[in-house]
Parts: sequence; structure tokens; C-alpha cells
Amino acid sequence: MNITIYDVAREANVSMATVSRVVNGNPNVKPTTRKKVQDAIERLGYRPNAVARGLASKKTTTVGVIIPDISSIFFAELARGIEDIATMYKYNIILSNSDQNKDKELHLLNTMLGKQVDGIIFMGGHITPEHVAEFEKSPVPIVISASMEESNTIPSVNIDYAQAAEDVVTYLIEKGHTKIGYVAGPLADSINEKLKFAGYKAALDKAGVHLDESLVIEGDYTHDSGIEAIENLLNGDTVPTVVFAANDEMALGVIHGAQDQNYIIPDQLEVIGFDNTRLATMVRPQLTTVVQPMYDIGAVSMRLLTKYMNKEQVEDHCVVLPHRIEFRHSTK
Repeated sequence: MNITIYDVAREANVSMATVSRVVNGNPNVKPTTRKKVQDAIERLGYRPNAVARGLASKKTTTVGVIIPDISSIFFAELARGIEDIATMYKYNIILSNSDQNKDKELHLLNTMLGKQVDGIIFMGGHITPEHVAEFEKSPVPIVISASMEESNTIPSVNIDYAQAAEDVVTYLIEKGHTKIGYVAGPLADSINEKLKFAGYKAALDKAGVHLDESLVIEGDYTHDSGIEAIENLLNGDTVPTVVFAANDEMALGVIHGAQDQNYIIPDQLEVIGFDNTRLATMVRPQLTTVVQPMYDIGAVSMRLLTKYMNKEQVEDHCVVLPHRIEFRHSTK
């Protein structure tokens, strides 16, 4: 049930005008009265309707999208998928950049709810129990997109990241590689440690190949971290014959860093990325990579959200889309 300003006024035993002054930051309210109103707002979970106050339907046809990095090609393609389906279903989008900062993510979540959005699509690297608690308290549906929440209680759309990583490493082992470098994304993120890196290790284990910790370098998704990773790998005690990077941008850094040391790709070092962003075809040689269908993940996330917003039947609240490896010229 939507809590109204009238409910707050009745709870605090003040007028609706007083509640309005408190909500809007008017200084002409006694401190004791202000505290009484704020306590009532907290107890009732009231959020001011900043967009559609007074609409009988209490629907704004607006969806909030919280995205880690608007400038990222990866998230830009996801956002495009969301936008296209939102337009199809006549929803408007409020897009916010969180910088993968937990406090900012939680602040944006509550800001979106304060604007009375009808639903939220959330993307983030590390989803904590605090995030989940806020999601579960939300008065509107929330769908997690291209991000992992370990309990699988919140609706989500992803690929099978562990299986994708395992498929890559299994393929490389079958080609005769045993010195397989891995440039991971931030291992604090579940999607990297418990899925992609777990898939890497599972493939090695199944093939009886020893896990050499010196061949695993943690990056931060950037081109520069890929360059730094390959410099460390090529100057280490065990030099890899192939490097698998957890995203395309780091894979490009690996290629460029290796080329700076006069390595010929793929003759002297093979490289595989993850995501199949447009970057994969912009580098030379073009990048072999795991196809994560970013546009489709965004589109399916938005369609799933519309089902919840319109109270349609949902058969599977955690959707897993297919992946594949796109072979290009950075591998033999």
C-alpha cells in the first residue's frame, strides 16, 4: 500500500501542511515537531512523490536504471537494450551512474524510489547483503542485470559465467596449452571470484593441470591493467602461451602490452577476451572472445521488469542466456 502525506500527518498528529514543510526542508518548523514528523516518515516508509504526486494511478511509466559506468562500451550496449524495450512498452528511463560505489548505489536506489519510479534495473559489481535488504524492502520490482546476487532471490538476467570461463579453458587445454595466463576482474566481485575464476580453475582441475598462482593476475577491467598484467606475466618465472582475460578491454591491454615487447599475436602468444564488445573488432589482430549478449541481457531485463510491473506471470525469475566463443585472429 502506498503511504501518503495524509498517513504521515495522522501518524505524527500534525497538519499535512506541516508534513509538507518538513519534507521540503522549510526551516519554519519547530525542531521537536520536525523530529516527530521525521520519525513518522521513517516508521511508515513514506517517500515523497516527486514526479507524479496527485496522479490517481500512482504510476509514472518511468523506470530507474542504475549503471556502474555510463562511459563503458559494455554497459552502453546493455543500456541500449533496456532503452529499446522500454520505448516499446512506453516507459521512460532515468539513468544514473554509480561508479560501483556501494554508498552511491544505495543512495541512487532510494533517490529512484523517491521519484516514484515503477521499477528499477540494477547493475553493480559487488552486491552485498545490504543491497539485497534494500531490494527486498523496495515497494516496486527490481531486476538485476549482468550482475550476480548469490542467493538468487532477486530477479536477474545473466549468462552462465562459470561455464563460459570453463569452456574457454577447456578449449585451450584441448589445443595443448597448459600454461594458461588468466587476467581476472576485481576478485571482490562475486562474478569474478566465484564464477569466472571458478570456471578457470574447474577446467584445469578436470584436465589434471596444476593451478599455477603466478599465472593469475587481478586487474580492474581497464586497458592499463591489461598492459600491467601481461608485463608481469611475461617477466615471471612461468611465461604463458595463452592469456585469457575477464573482459575485452583488459584483453586489448594484454595484446598491446605483448606487442610492445615484440611478441607476435597469435604466433608467440594467443589471447582470448570476454564480452564481445565492439572493441574486439577494433584491435589487430581481431580478438577471439566469449560472446556475452549485452544488448539481449538489457532487453530481456527490461521485458522481465515489465512483467513484474504489470503483474504478468513469470515462470523463471533468474534468466540465463546462452553464450559462445567467437573465434577471430588473436588465437590460432
